[in-house]
Amino acid sequence: MLNLKDFMARKYLTLLGLLLLVTGSTFAEVQPSRSVVESAIAKVKPSLVRIQVVTTYFDEGRELKHQAVGSGVIISKDGYLVTNHHVAGHGTRFFCTLSDREEIEAELIGTDPLTDIAVLKLKPSKPRKFPVVSFADSTRVKVGDPVLALGSPMALSQSVTLGIASNTEMTMPKFFGPRAKISMDGEDVGMLVRWIAHDAAIYGGNSGGPLVNLKGEIIGINEISMGLAGAIPGNLAKSSAEQIIAHGRVIRSWIGLEIQPLLKSMTADRGALISGMMEDSPVAATGIKPGDILTSLNHLPVYIRYDEQMPELFARISALPLGQEIPLTVLRDGKEITFNIKPTERTELNPKEQELKAWGLTVHDISFQIAKEMKRPNQNGALVTSARSGGPSGAAKPPIAPEDVIVEVAGQPVHSSKELAAITDKLLAGKTTPLPVLVAFEDKNKRFLTVVKIGTEDMKDPGLEATKAWLPIETQVISRDIAKQIGQPDLKGYCITLVYDHSTAKKAGLKAGDFIISVDDEKLTAFAPEHEDDLATLIRQYDVGATVKLGLIRDGKKQTVAVELARSPRLRREMKKYRNDEFEFTLRDITFFDRAEEEMDQDETGVLVEEVKSGSWAELGSLYAGDFILEINNQTIKSIDSARAILEKIVAQKPDNIVMKIKRGVHTRFLEFQPNWKTAKN
Repeated sequence: MLNLKDFMARKYLTLLGLLLLVTGSTFAEVQPSRSVVESAIAKVKPSLVRIQVVTTYFDEGRELKHQAVGSGVIISKDGYLVTNHHVAGHGTRFFCTLSDREEIEAELIGTDPLTDIAVLKLKPSKPRKFPVVSFADSTRVKVGDPVLALGSPMALSQSVTLGIASNTEMTMPKFFGPRAKISMDGEDVGMLVRWIAHDAAIYGGNSGGPLVNLKGEIIGINEISMGLAGAIPGNLAKSSAEQIIAHGRVIRSWIGLEIQPLLKSMTADRGALISGMMEDSPVAATGIKPGDILTSLNHLPVYIRYDEQMPELFARISALPLGQEIPLTVLRDGKEITFNIKPTERTELNPKEQELKAWGLTVHDISFQIAKEMKRPNQNGALVTSARSGGPSGAAKPPIAPEDVIVEVAGQPVHSSKELAAITDKLLAGKTTPLPVLVAFEDKNKRFLTVVKIGTEDMKDPGLEATKAWLPIETQVISRDIAKQIGQPDLKGYCITLVYDHSTAKKAGLKAGDFIISVDDEKLTAFAPEHEDDLATLIRQYDVGATVKLGLIRDGKKQTVAVELARSPRLRREMKKYRNDEFEFTLRDITFFDRAEEEMDQDETGVLVEEVKSGSWAELGSLYAGDFILEINNQTIKSIDSARAILEKIVAQKPDNIVMKIKRGVHTRFLEFQPNWKTAKN
């Protein structure tokens, strides 16, 4: 998908891409005849669609809109067309341009973030039949097969590029880390999709366009470009599209198991490692435990040794018969145990957001999975996703903020965002000025009362009482050397190195790279490292909620920005730490605040990973800052002292494999490390 606001910034890349297309020799060894290519194009092009989307996103308590462009292909004579969820899933209006340049409006039939597939239906002024393209069996695609990618790259007219299928089951490598995931509305697309990788050039705007064989049949829906392009396999896209057309959504089974491939140190010749299970899921009360090996599902054997095999297993789970009892067998301590479970329907992860102007908020319902992630006892309430600074909710004392849950308004319980909107409409009926209402909201395990003056009138933030004020940025002193190098030898003050997201500084428009030279017209005098804390000291003299005028230099120009000061973050007590130089991570003991924020049981032990160095063994093992280490090689970690003793023993013995049991949010995982002791520090 291409955001038109980025179009001009990409002109250079576009020209470079066109140059590569002209001069490249990618297909020198794969040269299908011109007549075959022309025949395939002729079959597909009449069904090719360029989609102009007015799409929405939610931020700062508002519904925001922007324009984007993608591609699609017509798959039924009555005008159904398939595209990507990331093209159309959040659209409000759709205008489709056909190959003959005719523009027809379309409507969204349904969308599936998990496979990144959406279905639109053309709405011509008069009923008519449209040209269509049929799907081929994508399992028959072979590496080396010539393929054609059709679409509207960079929002240009429909085009075709030629390449070969280079991989028929591409997955995101685990060592890329969490950012490698293709996430759509919180769903991991790679959980079900193994992409057809190809080298036919695609760019922004090609998303949703078809990948076809030389017979002019769809074998995939183009989605990503990471050097190689990636297409959602046609069989999966077709299945999702058919369900969306029939039901408005894709119906899948769910059992609540969290599964990962067998660890390399495991000698089992079958099964998959169960790392956890979701509370209140079909498997929750069965007696299955983390560490069990899943060997059979619904009478069919399971064997998952590699990440590339995981989508097949998730697909099998998704296809289990809903509501019918099926057997599930695990291996524990050398013995097989069979459990009977009844799959339930997998619900959506992130319900649709909506804006509540009277509140200055955006909200959505709480899905089953979100409720579990937030450790809530039920799905009641309206979850706040963003709040407008200085708006009615933001001005309340205490304010309502993102991730809070509104549970009661004016004595009426709130079970959903729709119910909150209905209560609001009823309260404001006939009112012309903001109305104070008593609101109960929950922040994690705390319940607060506040008064919000709901209404469309903007409200001023009266500020918060606190002993310390904070400017939510990080800075460095503008040294004399830096000042000289930028041609302003007398410049004094601070360079912003970081602006914290969702902060008053971010809302005010401060940016990394800005120079702060004054506060409330008082010139700053910092010019050396020993002055680093002077700005924070100055800011602490103000009240929380006060507004200061910062004199800035941005891009060589002076300007003034007003910033509301926030409450300073609470500092943690000095805790015992331990750094392991072999694995290159830093651990520290768990504080009271860690337990409170993570809602940990008081008797739960472990240590917190405070830092993981880039390129370390710890990073290669997928250990991340914020993880809690519970066990190392089956030994319980009680404190930094016990972690140190166990790790030092491991370094001395140099085993081939080290396994850590960690907790990440509400999930438990087993991580395996295989350090090369020959290169480890002694």
